[in-house]
Amino acid sequence: MKIRRTTATLALLAALPLGLAACGSSTTAGSTASSSSAATTPAATSSSDTMTSSSTSAPAAMSKPFGAGCAAVPATGTGSFEGMSTDPVATAASHNPVLSTLVTAVGVAGLGDTLNSAKDITVFAPYNGAFAKLPPATLKAVLADKATLTKILTYHVIAGRLSPDQLAGDHKTLEGGTVTVAGSGEAFTVGAGKANVICGNVQTANATVYILDSVLMPPAA
Repeated sequence: MKIRRTTATLALLAALPLGLAACGSSTTAGSTASSSSAATTPAATSSSDTMTSSSTSAPAAMSKPFGAGCAAVPATGTGSFEGMSTDPVATAASHNPVLSTLVTAVGVAGLGDTLNSAKDITVFAPYNGAFAKLPPATLKAVLADKATLTKILTYHVIAGRLSPDQLAGDHKTLEGGTVTVAGSGEAFTVGAGKANVICGNVQTANATVYILDSVLMPPAA
């Protein structure tokens, strides 16, 4: 999981004022790592060279979240689907206990403000159990290496709010690489089948989120 940051970092957003070379803005998502057990049964899954709001923006109310993992999301409060829909993505994730380890990683990388200020993005969000699959020493080392961590996290972000019917295909990531999504309906895999979408089409104020059961790794690991 040790990866050198490329020049085309998760700064595909022309709408993003922050370049990821600096990545130093403080996150508004300030949770500490925790291992909330979340999803159980995995459900599953055009690209843009710039992280502007290029792809069609999917209306937030287009369809409801889907997948067995959605049962682990709080039913009420700021961490619920309704609560998350009113906050930008990093802030919304910080209210959801299912994503607490991801929130910690975003905070360490200093990407919270960058993600919150982005317009119309799709985020693949590994739930706590996805990080728990990593060897503890590997996770600790990645969290201590900001460049590597930033590369991994930005590989989980693509331009445009993609609805489920737009999800399958190859997509340029903010990191600069390409991620492949396969599937249809409510069954999708991401990253050449390495991760399953366990709760999809989750809306936040500026992003559509697909919660994954595994952490994606850029090709040049």
